[in-house]
Amino acid sequence: MSTGKEQLDVEDDLIAEADDEGDAPVVEVAKTNLSKRRTIDNLLEERRLQKQLADYDFDL
Repeated sequence: MSTGKEQLDVEDDLIAEADDEGDAPVVEVAKTNLSKRRTIDNLLEERRLQKQLADYDFDL
């Protein structure tokens, strides 16, 4: 068992390099996915509104 007073060796260089390389692509993918999702949502909304307009009875 550990007494809590032992010095642990931690390799910060490997962790820092992994974080620097891993964050940028994830952010870009998230932005791209969000952009694609917004485009799809806008197209679906436009289609829904066009259907409502086509179904609307103009002869009140």
